[in-house]
Amino acid sequence: MDYENLNIDLHGRVAVLTVSRPEKLNALNNQTIDELDQAFQAFANDREVRAVVVTGAGEKAFVAGADITEIRDQTPLDAVNFSERGQQLMRQIETMTKPVIAAINGYCLGGGLELALACHFRYASENARLGLPEIKLGIMPGFGGTQRLGRLVGRSRALEMILTGEPVDAGTAAHYGIVQGVFSADELSEHTLNVAKRLSAAAPHAVGAILETVDNGLDMPLDQGLGLETARFALCCATDDMREGTAAFLEKRKPEFRGR
Repeated sequence: MDYENLNIDLHGRVAVLTVSRPEKLNALNNQTIDELDQAFQAFANDREVRAVVVTGAGEKAFVAGADITEIRDQTPLDAVNFSERGQQLMRQIETMTKPVIAAINGYCLGGGLELALACHFRYASENARLGLPEIKLGIMPGFGGTQRLGRLVGRSRALEMILTGEPVDAGTAAHYGIVQGVFSADELSEHTLNVAKRLSAAAPHAVGAILETVDNGLDMPLDQGLGLETARFALCCATDDMREGTAAFLEKRKPEFRGR
């Protein structure tokens, strides 16, 4: 499928999705949100895609927020629809049973940080700036930022970032645990793609079970989470990939997982 504001490149079993509105610092307008929704539905249904990398076009920005020209004229009802569409997209990404990794280059602000937070983990370039500056526009995050950031970095740090609207640099973001690593601009893409390729070689059923169990189990009481883990572990043991993985280990060879 052709997209106006997205570029998608396949590297084996890894799809690299680039938000491409460089003249607007890759800001999320309504069309881009719709295209992201369509792209992630396609990834979810494509057995050949086993991992996704999300990044932004150019060196200046990952995604510099939502498109202010569209927000400015919204009525409260428009705002409800806009927020719910954005939240649905972020939840769709967060609940993917294939790993989604953000490669954060440059500005990652507002809806851009909310997009990154919905990914399973994140790497940043040294020039990255991450923040939720909505307070400076007289509004607040609406795509899940108030919920995901606090769960990731803790209440006080999240409130400081959201209420001041001030971005943090890549090193601070790593210290807070927002990103898992910081790289030069030249190294970021290669590192993220290598991680995604390594994950795409793993057993798809096991990867999906892990993502589902962590996503759902952390919001459950411990006993229920453990029960979910047992159920998903048992399902993994019913797959051909489990038999292939254990046989490869015993035979001292590299496994070839086929997703069966």
